[in-house]
Amino acid sequence: MADGLTTAGATRPTPARTRWRARYRVVPWWVRITVVYVLARFVTGLMMQAFASVQAANSFTVQHPAYLSFASIWDGAWYRVIATGGYPSTLPVDAAGHVTENAWAFMPAYPFLVRGLMLLTGASFEFVAVAVSLLAGLGAALVFRRLMGRFLDPARATFATVLFCVAPVSAMFQVAYAESMGLFLLLVALLLMVDRRWWTMLPVVLLLGMTRPTGLAFALLVVLFVGAWAIRPAWVRSSEPLTLRRLVPPAVVAVVSGLVGLAWPAIAWAVTGVPKAYTDTELAWRSSYVGWQELVPFAPWIQGFGWWFHQPAGGVLLAVVVVGFVAFVCMPAARVIGIELRLWGIAYVVYLLAVFFPQSSTWRILVPIAPLLGIVALPRSRVYWVAVVVAFVGLQWVWLYYCWWIDGYDWTPAVIGTALTGLGAGQEPCGGTAPLALRHRR
Repeated sequence: MADGLTTAGATRPTPARTRWRARYRVVPWWVRITVVYVLARFVTGLMMQAFASVQAANSFTVQHPAYLSFASIWDGAWYRVIATGGYPSTLPVDAAGHVTENAWAFMPAYPFLVRGLMLLTGASFEFVAVAVSLLAGLGAALVFRRLMGRFLDPARATFATVLFCVAPVSAMFQVAYAESMGLFLLLVALLLMVDRRWWTMLPVVLLLGMTRPTGLAFALLVVLFVGAWAIRPAWVRSSEPLTLRRLVPPAVVAVVSGLVGLAWPAIAWAVTGVPKAYTDTELAWRSSYVGWQELVPFAPWIQGFGWWFHQPAGGVLLAVVVVGFVAFVCMPAARVIGIELRLWGIAYVVYLLAVFFPQSSTWRILVPIAPLLGIVALPRSRVYWVAVVVAFVGLQWVWLYYCWWIDGYDWTPAVIGTALTGLGAGQEPCGGTAPLALRHRR
C-alpha cells in the first residue's frame, strides 16, 4: 500500500485517521515519549494515592499520609538518614556482636545529590528526593528510546519505551529511591557502549558505580563483549578483528568499572575500620531469613529458593528460572536487540546470582535488565500491544499491594536488628510476624 492506493480487500484509512497520523509524525520523538512518561506517572500516582488513602499509621508515616510521605517509605527513610546525617563511623552491632542494618548498604551519589539540592532550595527531603527520581526517570525514558532506536524500527522502539514507562515496578520513577537515577546512568552507559564511545563512558561508569551497586556487573559485561568480539567480530556488528589498539579503550572501561565496584566496600572499611563493613551490612538484611552466614558466591539464591519453596522444589524452580532466562535472551528473535543488551542482561543476572539474596526487593532489583523489553516489544500485533500494557499496569497494582503498601505484616520470620534513632525506635509493632521499622528493604 502506498500513495493512497490500497490492495484488494484492504481498508482505506479514513481522512481523519490520515490527518491524525500526519500530525503525529511531525511531533518530535522526545515530546511523544515525554507525554507517555507523564501519563504513566499520573496513572501510577493515582494508584499510590489510593493505597495512601487507606494506609494505617506505621513506623514511617502517619495514617493516610500525603503522597510525598508515602513515596518516601522503606529505603527512602534510609536515604533521608544519609542525606541529613551521612554515614556512621561506627557500625551498629547486636548483643552477639553481629553488624545490624545501617546506612552503609546504600550508595552515596543519590542521597548526596538530594542533600545538595535541599541546601540549595530549602525544600524538604521528600520533595527533592521524589523530584530527582521523576526527572531521572524522564531522562531514562528518553535515553531508553534512543537506545531501542539503535536496534528496532520506530514503532517497536516506541512501544518498548511505553512498556518501560508502565512496567510493573515503574513506581520506582516516582519514589525516594536511587533506582531511577541509577537506571538513567546505566542506559547512558549502554548507549555509549553501543556507539563505541568508550572514553566518554568513563565518568558515567564512575557515577553509576556510586549510585547503584552495578560496577562489577558492568565490568563483566565489557569482558564478555570483548570476548565475543575476539571470537567473532560479526557478533558485535564489526567487520574488523580485535586488535591491541582496539582493545585498550574497553579494557580501561572494564578496569575502571571493576574498581568502582570495589570502591564502596573499601570506603566503608576506611571509615569504620571494619574490613567487611559493607558485606556484613548487606548480610544483616538476610539474617532474619537464613541466620548469620558468610557471603559465599552463588549460594544466596540456592539458600533463598530453599527458604521460600523448600528443597528440592526450590532448587528445581531456580534451575527452571535460570534456564528460562538464558533461553529468552539467546533465542534467535532476541538477536535483533544486539549483543550488547543481551550480554548486559546476562552479566547483571550472573552478578545477582553471585551476591543477592532473593526477597521482596527482587522485583525492583531486576529493573536494570529493562533493555530486554526490546525483545518483549518485537511482536507487531496491536492486540498484543494493548494486552501487554494492560497487564503491566495491573502488575503495578500487584507490586504496590505486596511490596510497597504497609499492611502490618513483614515477610521475614523474626525480628533482627534495631531501628535507627528517631525513625522507628520506640514504635509499636504494626502486627504480623515482625515490627516494621528501618529494616527490610522493599
